[in-house]
Amino acid sequence: MSETVAAIPGRRHAIGTFERYLTLWVLLCIVAGIGLGHLAPGAFHVLGTASIAQINLPIAVLVWLMIIPMLLKIDLAALGQVKAHWRGIATTVGVNWLVKPFSMALLGWLFIDHLFRAWLPAGQIDSYVAGLILLAAAPCTAMVFVWSNLVEGEPHFTLSQVALNDTIMVFAFAPLVALLLGLSSISVPWETLILSVVLYIIVPVIVAQLWRRALLAKGEAVLGRTLRGLGPVSLLALLLTLVLLFGLQGAQIARQPIVIALLAVPILIQVYFNAGLAYWLNRRFGVDWCVAGPSALIGASNFFELAVATAIALFGFQSGAALATVVGVLVEVPVMLSVVQIVKGSRVWYERGAARKL
Repeated sequence: MSETVAAIPGRRHAIGTFERYLTLWVLLCIVAGIGLGHLAPGAFHVLGTASIAQINLPIAVLVWLMIIPMLLKIDLAALGQVKAHWRGIATTVGVNWLVKPFSMALLGWLFIDHLFRAWLPAGQIDSYVAGLILLAAAPCTAMVFVWSNLVEGEPHFTLSQVALNDTIMVFAFAPLVALLLGLSSISVPWETLILSVVLYIIVPVIVAQLWRRALLAKGEAVLGRTLRGLGPVSLLALLLTLVLLFGLQGAQIARQPIVIALLAVPILIQVYFNAGLAYWLNRRFGVDWCVAGPSALIGASNFFELAVATAIALFGFQSGAALATVVGVLVEVPVMLSVVQIVKGSRVWYERGAARKL
């Protein structure tokens, strides 16, 4: 869902049309899903029940189509560049893995389980909180290349940071989700969670790296052409997933539009909080602005494709968890673009303070 060659250091591209209007496409898919679900409920029921070990097969295929083209952009060899930007890397890793998931769990408990409880369906409260946790438990993999480009970020830092996050995600995602769901007193279906990690993280990473290596053996131009050809695939797969999701639970959502607005509140707060924290810490540590910008954006963004798939696998299409992750998709682009503008607009302030720390 990022620019097709955004992961190649030194190449700069503006945000694409699809990405720029992602919120609009999501809204249109919500309307289409609700309409089709009303017209052909039987077809959606068949798709929704096509599962093995609680893993929905149509969703599994769509998630691979979402994730593998994005991971194809990532060169895990970039891990060797981590030491060149170690302060920015340490800050981003800390925010991504030690702050963001826990701050989201706290915000979910505060807003969904307490402040907004009276306005939400009682039977879905725990599920909504679980969806928010899943949304924050893994950092974004693809769109961060677009955000980094828009703030004139250091491309080698962005690439090495994403490669490191992908590696950490293989080992940390399942234990972190299990820990936070347990703290929220939500039952953890371990078999389904581990299978989700294998299907949606480990297998795509292996396939993408083997495919990338094979393409590079034929030349970088071949890799570039392949990435350009696959450019729309991830977004289209995400949009089809949303049509399927809302075709199954659209009637319930249409009756309760306020739920979406209430779920957006903790998501918006956590994005601005974590972006601000990463940006401020980088300034305190004297990190260059071209590294602090993408660090703040990586620290705040979410891997919503993985969150949607895992929420469906763990709790089902019609769960509050699935809906909460979809709300994350709705707000992702506009809120991250606002963070981009804040980072760019504060450059003089940032560099004045960072220079004093050097």
